[in-house]
Amino acid sequence: MTAGLKTIIYPVKDLARAKAMFGRLLGAEPYADTPYYVGFKDAGQDVGLDPNGHAKGMTGPVPFWHVDDIRASLAGLLEDGAETLQDVQDVGGGRLIASVKDPEGNLVGLLQDAPGA
Repeated sequence: MTAGLKTIIYPVKDLARAKAMFGRLLGAEPYADTPYYVGFKDAGQDVGLDPNGHAKGMTGPVPFWHVDDIRASLAGLLEDGAETLQDVQDVGGGRLIASVKDPEGNLVGLLQDAPGA
């Protein structure tokens, strides 16, 4: 079961430039500002900038479906022909992410919030 698309992550090569551009676009300061991830919140959405995204196989923005059970969701996608781009990884505080490429070449992200989040 999903809670919908609530997160989109953009792979970026110049984090400072992308942070300035998205800050201006969204009219907000980032809630997370680290050398490995910058995150904004806007209208109930998370907009993330990942300077390592290209190295992880991201070829463009990746929408992340918020799911209740990331491992079961990932297993189902793989059974249906998807290929793992990033296996389940804790990105801090118990928040888990993973991503795949579907049989059509589309990138699909999965995100499971930490318990109680």
